[in-house]
Amino acid sequence: MSTSDAVTSFAELDLPATLQKALADVGYETPSAIQARMIPHMLEGVDVLGQAQTGTGKTAAFALPILARLDLKQKLPQVLVLVPTRELAIQVAEAFQKYARHLPGFHVLPIYGGTDYRGQFRQLQRGVHVVVGTPGRVMDHMRRKSLDLSNLQTLVLDEADEMLRMGFIDDVQWILDQTPPQRQIALFSATMPDAIRRIAKRHLTDPREVSIEVKTVTNALTRQRVWMMAGVHKLDALTRILEVEDFDGMIIFVRTRILTAELAEKLAARGYSVAAINGDIAQQQREKTIENLKSGKLDILVATDVAARGLDVTRISHVINYDIPSDVEAYVHRIGRTGRAGRKGEAILFAANRERRLLRAIEKATGNAIKKMELPTAEEVTDKRVGKFKQRITETLDTADLDMFRKLVDEYQHEYGVPVVEIAAALGVLAQGKKPLLAVPAPTAKRKARDSSGERGRADRESRNEQGPQRKTKARKPKLDAEQKTTKCKSHRETGHKGEQKPKRENDRPDAGLERFRIEVGHKHGVKPGNIVGAIANEAEIESEYIGRIEIFDDYSTVDLPEGMPREVFKHLKAVWVSGHRLQISRDKPSESSVRRRPSTANAGGGKKSGERPSARAGVRRRPAK
Repeated sequence: MSTSDAVTSFAELDLPATLQKALADVGYETPSAIQARMIPHMLEGVDVLGQAQTGTGKTAAFALPILARLDLKQKLPQVLVLVPTRELAIQVAEAFQKYARHLPGFHVLPIYGGTDYRGQFRQLQRGVHVVVGTPGRVMDHMRRKSLDLSNLQTLVLDEADEMLRMGFIDDVQWILDQTPPQRQIALFSATMPDAIRRIAKRHLTDPREVSIEVKTVTNALTRQRVWMMAGVHKLDALTRILEVEDFDGMIIFVRTRILTAELAEKLAARGYSVAAINGDIAQQQREKTIENLKSGKLDILVATDVAARGLDVTRISHVINYDIPSDVEAYVHRIGRTGRAGRKGEAILFAANRERRLLRAIEKATGNAIKKMELPTAEEVTDKRVGKFKQRITETLDTADLDMFRKLVDEYQHEYGVPVVEIAAALGVLAQGKKPLLAVPAPTAKRKARDSSGERGRADRESRNEQGPQRKTKARKPKLDAEQKTTKCKSHRETGHKGEQKPKRENDRPDAGLERFRIEVGHKHGVKPGNIVGAIANEAEIESEYIGRIEIFDDYSTVDLPEGMPREVFKHLKAVWVSGHRLQISRDKPSESSVRRRPSTANAGGGKKSGERPSARAGVRRRPAK
């Protein structure tokens, strides 16, 4: 066993302090097997051959040592990462950006087919340190002389067997032949067919080989389900699931230490008995928290992977992967916390569309297809609440001494002449407290600018049809035709009003439930409504129907999005690329005339009629029927 096999923290891997800080910021605590073994080799600058599946954490295994060796003063690309698909190019570029958050001046550029060359040309001319691209588009740029690899230090071939399967292997060979001979090569592949072996033999020099076998034993007693996130915020979805699922004890897994505390606080505010455990919590406190879970004083733990290691609590009936794990082994370890001691378990995974690759890798590695689940509807949540309320009545009737309360109700009935059923209803309201008994469907925000290309529109309609009765919406407004949609996305250049910063909108404020944001891309960048919708829908996991008015101006645009955007989503959107530029999203500052005024509320309580029941006292108001 090499020393790297015994690595238990990133601090042992000789990475710079800036990268260590970035890892701490995102809550990464312990390197995966491939990270522990691959990072030291790549820091040495030698060629490496890694056999590892998707979902083993290999992106960080090459991204972290690459960032550690970069010269940020150089403008020409020092690193080229070849990947088989557009989605993976975006994902890898985002990972580099995340790990380089404390490297000022760092630039990474994803390049792939199906997008305008002009934005990529501009970025390459300004200078980038890392290029992540698909073979075809990389070849095009090299032939156009827009991608200069004369200063290349490291070349990564990610998912080489997938590039072989997709017919890119000749393109990969051509690119390799054009690169400088003195460069480090890291080749990663889940399998090692002969064609990949031949490439390794021809182009790699005395490579260090690292092979990672994923342990994929899962408990047959654990039912696995996945919710593909769409249209409902994760916290709202989690709350619905908690209300409908009959659970004893539960662990909710998140990626970072920060989120354990935030999510636990939000669930506690919703009335759940919950606590957070992570690597920052002292061992004594951790032991006390786990003991509370075992004894039933606590029902839910929000935990990171490291904090839950070795956790063995029989009463854990459910595991929820609120954040999809970074690798397959982490997933297997997580769901292993339930279904213990011969009991059945439930494992629920939240996954975004852009995480489908990792989902497929988990299914392949575990040998189990994970069944898709629909979120509980508002009606189902209401039925569950009503059922629990009735159960509380039954239990109280069976166990409590009711004599004194019968006397009080009898006195009240005779004193005020109120029927017993109304008194019981009033007592029910008191017992229920602030939490409503009826669940209301989440409000929908109608999107008023759609991508007229049709592809995303069809996909959205298919997605909505598949969800069936899950979403209950009010009657839709008449659909806009293509001409009307275009009208709502005019720049002030098109309106002909010179000197105006913005054209006069027919309604200069967002619809109810929406908030207006500004993004720093406009007509001069070649952006279209569909580009904006696609970026926000994919990156913020907001279904396109929930995206409101889009207006595109010369050098910026505005878009209306649901109110209450989580801080982490807002921060993530700032770095998202559209038409070769980052969104740099910010809240749009309305003009004084567009500030929404609250309607005045008249006192509708009225007075008490003589001889009837007592009036409501101050601070208690009858809510209007919904």
